[in-house]
Amino acid sequence: MIRIALPAAFILALAACAPAAETPPQGPGEQPAAYMALGTEPGWTLEITPSRLNYDGDYGETKIMAPNPGAKPSFNGERYVTDRLTINVTHAKCSDGMSDRRYHDKVTVTADGKTVKGCGGKILPPTELAGTNWIFVSIGGTPVAGDRPTALQFDGNRLSGSAGCNRFSGTYSVDGGTLKAGPLMATEMACPGMELEQAFFKLMTAPVSLTFADDGTLILTGSGGQTAVLKRAI
Repeated sequence: MIRIALPAAFILALAACAPAAETPPQGPGEQPAAYMALGTEPGWTLEITPSRLNYDGDYGETKIMAPNPGAKPSFNGERYVTDRLTINVTHAKCSDGMSDRRYHDKVTVTADGKTVKGCGGKILPPTELAGTNWIFVSIGGTPVAGDRPTALQFDGNRLSGSAGCNRFSGTYSVDGGTLKAGPLMATEMACPGMELEQAFFKLMTAPVSLTFADDGTLILTGSGGQTAVLKRAI
């Protein structure tokens, strides 16, 4: 084992926690991005595009596609009504019931008279890093190979993981919006493609801004613009 001192600071800019309302697609041309919702027991998914409503229910046995009639205002949300679908989106935090993911909205769908409930909209950031696990997607703009085991885990006051080769671990603390990590311990193996791992270690030697995309992706950005992108492991 070798000791790698990695003083790190993450500026916890949790912009995704901002209370600004998120509005599902209203109609053609108003919002190009699709709005997604899902539920369990029975499993179902819903996609709202500017032009269509696409519902897949009963674990795929029920499929309904209908023109998007446009959203009508409802109590703290929006409502879509077609012959076969009634969709109510309520802007209130929601848990999917199968993981610790939290979403921006509660969603109720009535399809051919059968009502199901679930969550939709953007995935909210975790309330704290402790207890969360992440998988590297890219480092420095270069995708991390899917056959290389990667992880960044926060457990209590310790973090650990691998950026594709060596395991590292150490303590961390969060104080006043700053995360300080290390000193970290790392193994000393040689692996093909260690450039990405070295790029990550270099990134961690300076303050890094922490942001969350609407799909829950974690983005670490250094002062020079270099990034590490991670997805949540549930």
